[in-house]
Formats: sequence, C-alpha cells, structure tokens
Amino acid sequence: MAQTSLQWLIFLTSLLSSTTNQASLTVSPSSSQMFAGQSVSLSCEEDDSSAGWTLRRNTTRETRTQCGDGWGRPAGSSCIISYMVPRDSGVYWCESREGATSNSITITVTGGPVTLQSPVLPVMEGEDLTLTCRTKRSSNLPAGFYKDGSFIRNEPAGHMTIHHVSRSDEGLYKCDISSVGESPPSWVSVTVLTSLLSSTTNQASLTVSPSRSQMFKDESVSLSCEEDDSCAGWTLRRNTTRETRTQCGDYWGRPAGSSCNISFMFPGDSGFYWCESREGATSNIITITVTGGPVILQSPVLPVMEGEDLTLTCRTKMSSNLPAGFYKDGSFIRTEPAGHMTIHHVNRSDEGLYKCNISSVGESPPSWVSVTVLTSLLSSTTNQASLTVSPSRSQMFEGQSVSLSCEEDVFFDSSAGWTLREEPPLNVSETRTQCGDGWGIDLLVLPVFFSKKAQIKRPPAAAAIFFVFKQQGMIP
Repeated sequence: MAQTSLQWLIFLTSLLSSTTNQASLTVSPSSSQMFAGQSVSLSCEEDDSSAGWTLRRNTTRETRTQCGDGWGRPAGSSCIISYMVPRDSGVYWCESREGATSNSITITVTGGPVTLQSPVLPVMEGEDLTLTCRTKRSSNLPAGFYKDGSFIRNEPAGHMTIHHVSRSDEGLYKCDISSVGESPPSWVSVTVLTSLLSSTTNQASLTVSPSRSQMFKDESVSLSCEEDDSCAGWTLRRNTTRETRTQCGDYWGRPAGSSCNISFMFPGDSGFYWCESREGATSNIITITVTGGPVILQSPVLPVMEGEDLTLTCRTKMSSNLPAGFYKDGSFIRTEPAGHMTIHHVNRSDEGLYKCNISSVGESPPSWVSVTVLTSLLSSTTNQASLTVSPSRSQMFEGQSVSLSCEEDVFFDSSAGWTLREEPPLNVSETRTQCGDGWGIDLLVLPVFFSKKAQIKRPPAAAAIFFVFKQQGMIP
C-alpha cells in the first residue's frame, strides 16, 4: 500500500511538472527584504536553456523592464544588482522568448535600520516557518513580531518559528527591535497540495468592464471571475502601492458573488487585480491605472494574440475622436486625426509601453500592451491530454469492462500520438507497458477532441496507475 501511495505521489508530481520549459526564479541572499547598499543575485533556474530566459521586473517607476535596461548586470540567465536602493523594490520574474513566465518574487529594499528575513517563495503546508528580525550587524537582538498589524509575541533572540504552518498562517508580517526600529511588512504565502493541483483545474479568468486598462477618476468598474468551477470560491484580490493582497470588500469594492463592483475609482485604486480560489489557485492578472488627468489610452486589458489587429484609442471623458499622437516606449509613432490607431497583424515586436497625447488637452498615463504568440500558449500546456475513465471511479470489481480515453486539448494536433500506458505496483513484473501489449484493445477514434481509447478486462492483481504518453518523447 505504501509503495502504491508512493507511485501516486510520483504520478501527481509528474502531472505538476507537465508544463515543460519552465523556469524557477531564485534570489541570493534568500530574503524578500534587503538593506539599501546590499548586493543581490537573481537566477532563472531553467529546464531548457534554449528557451532564452530573461529577468524582468515591475517597480513603482517602470513596467516589465529587463535586466540590463538601466538596472542590473546580466550574466546568462542570471542578473546581479551590485548596489540595491529603495527604488529597486518591486516584483521580479523570469520570462522566455515565447512569453512563458516563472514564479514571481517580491523584493522590498529599505533605507531603514531593520529588515524581516522571510521566505521569498510560498511555504508548503505542514512545514516550519522561521522569521528573523535583523539589523545590518546583528540577527539575534530581542524583537517583537506582528501579523496583519496584530502583535504575536516577543522573541529574545530575534527568531520566531511557526511549526507546521497552515493556510491560516498566511499574512502580512513585520517585526520591531526596541530602540532600533521597525521592518517593512512582507507577505508570507502558504501553499497546500490542492492549490498545486488546482493550477491545472478549477481555473478562472478575470474580466473588467469597461474593458480597458486605464480609467478616469470617479468611473464605475466591475471585475468578474469567470470560473470553470463555482464551488472553488473565487475572490477578487489586488495589490496597490498602499496595500497587498487585500480582497474585495476589505475597504474597497462591493462583492457580488464572484464579481466586485467599485462605484467610484480613485488613483489609489491603481494596481494589479486577480481572482484567487480558496485553494490558492489564481487567474490572469489585470493592471488598472486610474488617473485624475483629462486623457486616457484605451488599450486591451488582456494580451493580444499574434496576428490579430490591435486598436488603441486616445480619449477624454467627453470624446474619443479628437486628433491624437501615439507613442511606444517613449518614441513617437504617428498622429491619428480621429484618435484611433490600429496596428494590423501584431507580432512580438509590437509589445511595449504605449501612451497618447491630445494637443491642448493633455497626455495619458502609459500602459503595457502584451502580445501572445501561439508557442507561448502551447508551452503552458505542452499539448496536454486529459485521461478519463468510464465508469468514472478508481475502484472496479473483478471482471468489469473499463474504457480509458486520452482526450487531447489541442484538437488540431492529432500527430502528437498519445498512447495509453500503465504503471503497475512494484510487485508486478511489467513496467510502463502500453495498451495492446498484452492488455486492452486499442480503439482509435476521432471525435470533437482527438482521443485514444482502450478497453480493458483485468484481474484484481493488475491494479495500476494509468497515464498518457506522447510518442515524441514527453514522459509525464
């Protein structure tokens, strides 16, 4: 039984790793807070060096800039920042040429005397979490620790350990050393196994109405989590310059099921918005900028698919057809007499930071426009197939007939050649045999989705883990 459980764990791990060509971002020293003047190294630890991973970041002053563009020194798939300053605070991530992204890490740089040393990556449920309050010279002074603004306890040596963390330990932590000072706050996340599994299921898509990334002050906005599974309990969350991971209803917005209505937008509402389930799965992220100025740029909130047309509109509160000049990455493109600019058949080179200007009225804030290429979509699923079984259960009576089907999401690529295989318990002689090799009848059918089916009659001793295998060599 223990061996079978181990195999299931291996199987689940293989499912989680099925998003190939992924990179993991690491930071050294491994802390989410840094002192001004510190040296930091960020590295994209990658499965496929040919993917061309690059370090990028968002700060309060810049969006999606890459290492070497005014900050950091590139070194292969790493980036070294020799002297950190507070304006280096922000969100960092790795991005491939195809648009795939790694985990993101939030770094806070302080000019103050105290930092909270906390994990940069989520802590797995059940593990121990250690937080350290430190000055530049010492990490063992007595310190007080706080979570979500509430005092927890004092620790005489400056280290606080929470044993066997659970989701309730997730929150905003800070610390204080008497007569020295207080650290900035840092968010600590806790990951549960179900949240790892839900990265491939129970997905939600965040939409915004009106559908644009810039809003005028006092506008009304509705954000909705369009969900595959309503029982997953999706909630709207946001990060702004003043708050982190607050949810709709906590002093902003009015919850309405899996939607959130903001009746009067203010510049303080500018930030990143996303949906999050009870298990920790997240949707796409939408960036919203609220301006008190007279002009906005109407641009897509979601990435534009390569080959599609992109239309940008420069507008005031009263009009969207005044002559306007358009800019990309600070360079003038052209003037459009009716205030609309269309870029036909966009490609990756059209990605960038756009803004517009209406003469004698004003200039819009900048907004980032992303372009998604087909390969980046495919790299997130790598031609995934879903294995289904009929009857739909994990236990069968001896003598029953069973049908297993590989339903491939990428219906236009039947050449992927999915095959049914099984991994029997360790005390059974065969290993990773495929349907037709002494078990099952291979029935190739082509319904709406590409599908491989196998019908099986097996004795009880043949309990096994079944999975799909792509002939080109992807081993799950």
